[in-house]
Amino acid sequence: QVQLVESGGGLVQAGGSLRLSCAASGSIFRLNAMGWYRQAPGKERELVAGIFSGAGTNYADSVKGRFTLSGDSAKNTVYLQMNSLKPEDTAVYYCHARVQRMGYVTQYEYWGQGTQVTVSS
Repeated sequence: QVQLVESGGGLVQAGGSLRLSCAASGSIFRLNAMGWYRQAPGKERELVAGIFSGAGTNYADSVKGRFTLSGDSAKNTVYLQMNSLKPEDTAVYYCHARVQRMGYVTQYEYWGQGTQVTVSS
């Protein structure tokens, strides 16, 4: 199995910064994608930023220039640095990974438990 352990999140004033971390562990042969999604109340889950094998890093238009996704491949960890936060960034943020497990050809999708980010105006 594969586990995603998230850290970071919390309450911050508008204009502030937060950093989210997500570490993947377990029976990992290859990480084909890793990143962050978010879901605000009453809205669908959306991609915030992700690193995709062969496709580079994608960002939601709403966070370009403010959020930066980086990774440590040796630790199977990604970091989301969120600057200039806005109240509309308030949501539960979920770590996501697409993994090829040891001994398998199929790719599997995994999600973290979610971490709340609240930006006050």
